[in-house]
Amino acid sequence: MIWEVFRQNQAGDYHTHCGNVHAPDREMALLFAEVQHGRRKPTNSLWVVPQDEIGEVDTEDAKFGGTTNKSYRFARTYNVEPAAEEVEASEKELNEAERKRGEA
Repeated sequence: MIWEVFRQNQAGDYHTHCGNVHAPDREMALLFAEVQHGRRKPTNSLWVVPQDEIGEVDTEDAKFGGTTNKSYRFARTYNVEPAAEEVEASEKELNEAERKRGEA
């Protein structure tokens, strides 16, 4: 049986595929993965998964991102000029109020 091995360098990193091992059961697969893939580089953890248990969804099977218009999520779709003018006017108002407080 073929087992796929995923390795994590440091805690918090993503696990990345580093190869596979041939083993009759999970216990042997874990041992072989540790020997073959855990000793060569600094390793925080290993994931060992039966190859036939790994599924894939690709672009032919699903439409990633959907068909809904979600352009509102990206800043490039907004008109920032009115907001910038409002911020500028607010800053002028604040500076004028501070100046008047200083004169009083």
